[in-house]
Amino acid sequence: MAAPSGRRDGSSASLWAALLLAAVALSSAEAVSEPTTVAFDVRPGGVVHSFSKSVGPGDKYTCVFTYASQGGTNEQWQMSLGTSEDNQHFTCTIWRPQGKSYLYFMQFKAEVRGAHIEYAMAYSKAAFESESDIPLKNEEFEVTKTAVAHRPGAFKAELSKLVIVAKASHNEL
Repeated sequence: MAAPSGRRDGSSASLWAALLLAAVALSSAEAVSEPTTVAFDVRPGGVVHSFSKSVGPGDKYTCVFTYASQGGTNEQWQMSLGTSEDNQHFTCTIWRPQGKSYLYFMQFKAEVRGAHIEYAMAYSKAAFESESDIPLKNEEFEVTKTAVAHRPGAFKAELSKLVIVAKASHNEL
C-alpha cells in the first residue's frame, strides 16, 4: 500500500511514513534496532544492475534494488535496513543522500524477501538540507506484497528514494 490517496505533497507523505514507522515500533512495544547503512554506486549505461543487503538474525530479511539507468556518471547511493527488536518488522530505505539523482531511470524495482510490504513510497527527490521529499505520483509505481516497482508507460524516469516497511512473512515457532 502506498500513502493514502489524495496526499501528493512531500511533507504529508513523509509524515505518513514517520507515523507508520512509529506505529510499527509502538505496536510491538519495542524499539526499532539501529539501522545498518551501506553505500553503493548506481551506474548508468542502460544495463540492469542489482544491489542487495540482508539483515536480522540469520539474515532473515533481504532488500534487493534492481534498476537500469542512463546519463551522467556513477552516483553514490545508500541502502539502510533495520528491524524491530522483536524481529517482526523490517525497513528498507534506498536513497541518494544528495537529494536529487541526475540519472534517467529506465526501470526500478525494490524487492523484500522474508517479509510482506505494509507500506512503500517512491520519491523523485529525496530530502536534502532544507528541502522535503517529493513523492512520485501513485500512477508512476506499483506496490505488491513483496516489491515496489516502476509502472511502465507512466513512470517519468526520476527516482531518488524508496522507503519500504514490511512485516515478517510468518512467525517462527
